[in-house]
Amino acid sequence: MIQETIVITQNSSGLAHIAPMGIHIPAEAQDEFIILPFRPSTTLNNLLESKTAVINYCDDVRVFAGCLTGRRDWPLKPAEKINGQVLACALAHTEVELVRVEDDETRPKLFCKAVHTANHAPFKGFNRAQYSVLEAAILISRLNMIPLEKIQTEIDYLRIGLEKTAGDRELEAWGWLMTVIENHIAKEGVYAGNLPGAGSAISKEGVNAASQSGTGAAKAGIGS
Repeated sequence: MIQETIVITQNSSGLAHIAPMGIHIPAEAQDEFIILPFRPSTTLNNLLESKTAVINYCDDVRVFAGCLTGRRDWPLKPAEKINGQVLACALAHTEVELVRVEDDETRPKLFCKAVHTANHAPFKGFNRAQYSVLEAAILISRLNMIPLEKIQTEIDYLRIGLEKTAGDRELEAWGWLMTVIENHIAKEGVYAGNLPGAGSAISKEGVNAASQSGTGAAKAGIGS
């Protein structure tokens, strides 16, 4: 099983790094987690150095979208059993320690074991807009791998659920992502208006995230 989470690691200086990541959880061992950061990445470097990480379960999709668009300054609090940081808005979190590594040139497998889990607030379920933002965030993290036509088709479909069920948080997160996609399309020499519904879905509070993070936004995606 793969769960979309927020992984927080930190370096030897105590600087925390927040990254959206799909975490693999073996069916036979629910206290084991496989983290697969791409090489090179800050998450990989920090985990190999500190041997610890915090896996955060969060329903505020702005964190996922924010991390992919240069907005990584989210409130944190100290972990309880390891030297690390917990996302303040997390519904629950698990503190893990690295136990072994299966090396790979592209994406090493980091096998971790839970040392502490805590619940902070009830999970009330995802709506379709939250799902749409998560899927759009994954597209953002793979802009240089997926054909523009597929991105356009996927965004057009995801926008249906967004428009029907989104609240302010989801609209804000969607706006951040659409700005990055539109800037990517413009960079590729394609008129941004060709992206179905992109402009109309951007919230009024949306910021040109690409101007903050440049092409790094696409590289800092899920799995960083």
